[in-house]
Amino acid sequence: MSSSDFGGVAPADRRRSGATRFATAAAAVLVAVCCATLAGCGFRLQGRAPLAPSLAVTYVDAENPQSDFVQELRKSLRASGVRLADSRTEAAVVVTLQRDVFNERVLSVSGRNLPREYELTYTVKFGVRAGDKELIAPEELTVSREMSFDERIALAKEREKEIQRGALARDLVGLVMRRLSTLR
Repeated sequence: MSSSDFGGVAPADRRRSGATRFATAAAAVLVAVCCATLAGCGFRLQGRAPLAPSLAVTYVDAENPQSDFVQELRKSLRASGVRLADSRTEAAVVVTLQRDVFNERVLSVSGRNLPREYELTYTVKFGVRAGDKELIAPEELTVSREMSFDERIALAKEREKEIQRGALARDLVGLVMRRLSTLR
């Protein structure tokens, strides 16, 4: 007997297709259970932080509006639906940056007295006010990372330092945005 006697499908193929359908259904159920579990525990993807309606129009007051931190903060505020005001008078809320500093410090040196490792530190001090009311008292946040250094690839290490500076600024913005999301 040939497979054509059974409608063109051999018995082993029919069993395999049933097993495949069962595996597909089981995988779908597993995915649904995982999604329900994640949703139930409060998990949410990073991205837009829900901010209070009082922050709808915000002014960012910074000494250096072109710093990595200020640029990333503005981008995150816009992504969260905040309209950035051009002046203090237009804004309902003012985020004031009192300090925005990036430092590097030598951690270790080689036998030839050349730097081998640096610590990169980014510090910001910010406060939030709505008119005369202080919503967040001035608060200082600091993040740091260590970076190795090799004088043979100094140009690449300079580029790495700039990349790390941007990453530290984004880390700080994440902390500030989480702090702003607590306002109601």
